[in-house]
Amino acid sequence: MAAFLTYTTTFFTLFSALSITISAFSDELATMRIEKVSHLHFYFHDIVSGKNPTVVQIAGPKKGRFGAMIMADDPLTEGRERGSKLVGRAQGLYSMAAQEEMALMMVMNFAFMEGKYNGSSISVVGRNPVMHAVREIPILGGSGLFRYARGYALVHTVWYDAKTGDAIVQYNVTVLHY
Repeated sequence: MAAFLTYTTTFFTLFSALSITISAFSDELATMRIEKVSHLHFYFHDIVSGKNPTVVQIAGPKKGRFGAMIMADDPLTEGRERGSKLVGRAQGLYSMAAQEEMALMMVMNFAFMEGKYNGSSISVVGRNPVMHAVREIPILGGSGLFRYARGYALVHTVWYDAKTGDAIVQYNVTVLHY
């Protein structure tokens, strides 16, 4: 009888240890995520003129550009045309951050409202020297499908009206996320 109790106790101890190990392993597998790469292409419409501008200066000097801070709620569209399908909004701030060139400091969320990424966003934070043909701006986070995002946006101004300040900017984004 003592041998039976010893074997039974040993069996239950080993079984319990194995169950705990399997449980911990399955929890670890459930939280493991595979990193994905997404490539996004859209157009950013910065509208300064007209009845419904999408940007407004909220602080800064009355004379000159350096130090000006602008709040934006710009449409992001599938195509270059203003009436193209809306895929999201660029919401946040940019400021004139350089004295000797036209360079912006951008702090924006690109909130997507269409398709697979509806309800998700990426956070863009970085320098944008707007007179360069192509600029690279970092992606430093996101939400929804872009949680823990990182990556970069290659940015190119495709149209600019010097009289009004309106611009259309092409974004080619490479973003890593889980």
